[in-house]
Amino acid sequence: MKEVISAKTVWQAPELQANAQRRGREFDVSQLFVYASGLVILFYVLCALAPQWVAPYEPTLMMTDKILSPPSSTHWFGTDYFGRDVFSLTVYGSRDSLFIGVASVLVGGLFGGALGAFSGYIGGIVDTILMRFIDIVMTIPGILLALAIAAALGPHLFNIILAVAISAIPGYARVMRGQIMSIKSRPFITASRSIGTPHRTIILRHVLPHSWSPLLVMATIGLGSSILIGSGLSFLGLGIIKEIPDWGALLSQGRGYLTVAWWICTFPGLAITLFVLSVNLIGDQLRDMLDPKTSRGR
Repeated sequence: MKEVISAKTVWQAPELQANAQRRGREFDVSQLFVYASGLVILFYVLCALAPQWVAPYEPTLMMTDKILSPPSSTHWFGTDYFGRDVFSLTVYGSRDSLFIGVASVLVGGLFGGALGAFSGYIGGIVDTILMRFIDIVMTIPGILLALAIAAALGPHLFNIILAVAISAIPGYARVMRGQIMSIKSRPFITASRSIGTPHRTIILRHVLPHSWSPLLVMATIGLGSSILIGSGLSFLGLGIIKEIPDWGALLSQGRGYLTVAWWICTFPGLAITLFVLSVNLIGDQLRDMLDPKTSRGR
């Protein structure tokens, strides 16, 4: 018997080793992308917090002798129709774009998470009414809902944040409600109720600490979606009206020059794409780390 097991082990050894090496390569590649995404996000944060350290020119500086200059060593992203450096505009525009994304995710996540937690924990007719209302709101596309709210409130920074946050609340509420309903039926919650533990204590000490991870993953991935929606509103003329445009406004300003100066809207668009891709990769990594089923599968 030992000889049979030994022979079988020897026969399977090359295959097992190859599988282990393949998993190691996949792990290394995925980790490399995650680290690169982290560096990209840190660079964007630096651009938003201290754009003067990154941008080579003032965003309002008009160099009339370099109007519509293509990308070069002095102007990496070229210049626009006013002679402004597009790279500097992109760097300074990241401040409002990232602020809209982060603020809307915080507002939407807090309100949506609280609504979903309340609905899932209370249950009954309250849960039914709230979830049917959420279902109705979710039938409206997020960008369309945000567009309607922004058009009604007017082009202002906080109105844009509110519009993007409201469009994201139903998704957060749904995720949090499902998580709460799964947790409140577990034995340790039932035991806490049986000994007379107040509902407030059960929610704060037992339910919420076990339910925040899916919301965190959704908020991380939702950051990219919020920036896309905010940029879309600015592109349509419902964003912030400022001397220094955000990414969506840069795209809108450059669309009329796409055939003669493609760089005006191409590089801000690439900036949005790179940020959303980086955030999604970080979100996928968080999901793999916080989801025990995924961890066991790996």
